[in-house]
Amino acid sequence: MSSHQRQPVPSRRGFTLIEAAVATIIVATGVLGMVAAQQAWHRQNAWAERAAIGTRLGNEIREMTFNIGRHDPVTGASTWGPEANEFSIFDYDDLDDFDGLDGEGLVLSDDLGNGPLNALREVIPGMDGWSQEIRVHNIDPTNVNLDLFDGASDMMRVEVIISWQGAAGSEPIGVTRVDWIAPN
Repeated sequence: MSSHQRQPVPSRRGFTLIEAAVATIIVATGVLGMVAAQQAWHRQNAWAERAAIGTRLGNEIREMTFNIGRHDPVTGASTWGPEANEFSIFDYDDLDDFDGLDGEGLVLSDDLGNGPLNALREVIPGMDGWSQEIRVHNIDPTNVNLDLFDGASDMMRVEVIISWQGAAGSEPIGVTRVDWIAPN
């Protein structure tokens, strides 16, 4: 035998550095994709929750005003907005009262300390940043999309705009709008 015998080349075991790096990149990309998808889901869920709360707040006003008349039972259509003896929302007994003193609407919000309100005209606790803006419009009986001057018609559309302002937000964001034609 010769002193120079061939030794078998040992086979490599495991991954090379390149293979390990590529596998790490693939796994990391998958994990980042899952994290991004979860964050998007949380944002979408937060907006869905706000939309549901906004719709609820709008429908609370609808329920509050559902059984009251369009105009004051005493003065009739001669006064638009709250009458002289109606000082708070608890005194409002007709729809045109909810258009505010100046006919520009009524804002109920946590910031103002007068809302948001439920159907029983009670402030809903824990609604920081939420507001309900109520507007009452006279509409043309033959074209419900056409607004008329206050008191010009007996047909009314009530519009409630729900806004939310987060703790870090500088401006309120419109969440939803609920409107309907007054049944009474």
